Amino acid sequence: MVDVPARRPARAARLRSVGAGELELQYRVVHGYRRAFRMAGEGPALVLIHGIGDSSATWADLIPDLARTHTVIAPDLLGHGASDKPRADYSVAAYANGVRDLLTTLGIESATLLGHSLGGGVAMQFAYQFPERTERLVLVSAGGVGREVNPVLRLVSLPGSHLALSALRLPGMRLQVGLTVGLLRLLDTDLGQDAPELLTLVDALPDETARNAFIRTLRAVVDWRGQVVTMLDRCYLTEGMPTMLLWGDRDSVVPVRHAYGAHEAMPGSRLEIFEGAGHFPFHTDPARFLTLVEEFTHTTSPAHWSREHWRDLLCEGRPGVTAQGGATERDLREASERSAT
Repeated sequence: MVDVPARRPARAARLRSVGAGELELQYRVVHGYRRAFRMAGEGPALVLIHGIGDSSATWADLIPDLARTHTVIAPDLLGHGASDKPRADYSVAAYANGVRDLLTTLGIESATLLGHSLGGGVAMQFAYQFPERTERLVLVSAGGVGREVNPVLRLVSLPGSHLALSALRLPGMRLQVGLTVGLLRLLDTDLGQDAPELLTLVDALPDETARNAFIRTLRAVVDWRGQVVTMLDRCYLTEGMPTMLLWGDRDSVVPVRHAYGAHEAMPGSRLEIFEGAGHFPFHTDPARFLTLVEEFTHTTSPAHWSREHWRDLLCEGRPGVTAQGGATERDLREASERSAT
């Protein structure tokens, strides 16, 4: 943990208020599909990428503050929110391409990427595919570090899961689920910490089209054994790129031990743990979250990418990783069994 310095007075002149109209959804058609996004503010670009089943609305309370010093772009990923939900490629790599194409249509050449959960994996993939367009990385409870993931997500990846998701919306079932969630919270379990937020994701799947897009996305990253994609094998490529990891120590979806593994595997990264927070630390403690993001973006310089440096990193390959609290040999063996997309 680090002590966050007080804001410098010189920044006050750069602050600007954000009107309510700026937070409304906007739309761009890319490759024939409508993509929704929110965009506000002025200054260096900051892209906020939500998690699976979520939407740009998850950032709504944070955007006004971040937009005082940044141009904030928060897309609804394809298959999510108000964006189209076609029968399409919902892989992490495809999402990274989609973010790039949206930014290109908006005239934004480079940005700081901030991603939550699946969005963290998308941000990391974006940095791998387009390092010349990535200034910084902020990974929040990010997927793609270890195989572990909440058992509920493993179950939803199985055949027939769309029927279960439909059943969850029935009045009688919702009552039973609500009682179960209440009991989990009463017992102070980690899942009870995250359950109300996770249930809102189910509520965001109102029809079969939305549920099918959700399941396609989930199956691209999770199967019955756990997470099926990894970023561990290429984390060393973030050398020289300012990177911050933010995690709740009671995350029931992506365990906090993944944070330590990613921190060790990413040279020069910064790790901040939110005590008592679950999978959504930016909802649990938004004030601290905002302070950390603003301090990080204002005290680090954008990454300087060069073809020569990238080639040297690739030729040198992944350095050895110790097993002290971070990425273990078991992690790396598991990574070798998963998609290297």
